[in-house]
Amino acid sequence: MNFKGFIIISLLLVFISCKKDSENKEITQEEKEKHVHLVTEQEVTKLKYVDFALDLKTEEAIKDWKPYFELSDVISKVKVGDLGFFMAEENEVNLLLTNLDKTIPDAVNSPSITARILVLKTMMLKLKSLANLDTRNRDELLLAIKEYLTAYSNVNYQMNKKIEFDVRNIERP
Repeated sequence: MNFKGFIIISLLLVFISCKKDSENKEITQEEKEKHVHLVTEQEVTKLKYVDFALDLKTEEAIKDWKPYFELSDVISKVKVGDLGFFMAEENEVNLLLTNLDKTIPDAVNSPSITARILVLKTMMLKLKSLANLDTRNRDELLLAIKEYLTAYSNVNYQMNKKIEFDVRNIERP
């Protein structure tokens, strides 16, 4: 009788522990959803910064620069408060940054643009580290988002100015 009771209690414990594991998986999935949207779209739109878009000539000059357009997609997601890209695998962010730096088209390859891209990379890594930090402050995160968006805007502005300067024909008397 003791042996049968022991088996019944063991089976009950196994079933109860299995149920707790599935509940834990659901909680972690909910936590992941919360972490993707750490800030709201309204909070991001309230940030004050100058947002420069690309000119048509600049877009034509960089139309084959795939890492830039991947970065543009990330920026559009950040503007709606989705920071899921920064919580993905570390290799994904590093690969984008490496490709962005190494594949700059000749039409926009200059020291000033390289410097702006370096600042953008730094702000991207800062935002990534804050997004993955468990003890983050919402104000610090919003400031990092603002700095990241400003750095991206400065890259756009500098590329526009470079293309504008290259197109200009100054006649000398």
